[in-house]
Amino acid sequence: MLDLKIFKKNQFARYPTLDTVLMIEETIEKFSGEVNRTELWKKLPRKVMWQTYLMVLDYLTHSNKIATDPRDQKIIWLWNPKLLKMIEKRKRY
Repeated sequence: MLDLKIFKKNQFARYPTLDTVLMIEETIEKFSGEVNRTELWKKLPRKVMWQTYLMVLDYLTHSNKIATDPRDQKIIWLWNPKLLKMIEKRKRY
């Protein structure tokens, strides 16, 4: 699950709101495979605390919506709801 040990130590960590998570998701989807996490953080339309941003990235990684390229640390958007619907609709044998 999420690694909340980091945030329990930091009393100033803030939990993200839904609109913050959605904003980060949209930005990742827009720049998928082009930027690393620091570059992506700078491209966000609104400012987000670094700790909050890392918490969202951790959540998205554990929910299999994003992955990080091990070679160059670029963030890649994985979530594909259209593919999921196609898989759900197919006949089972």
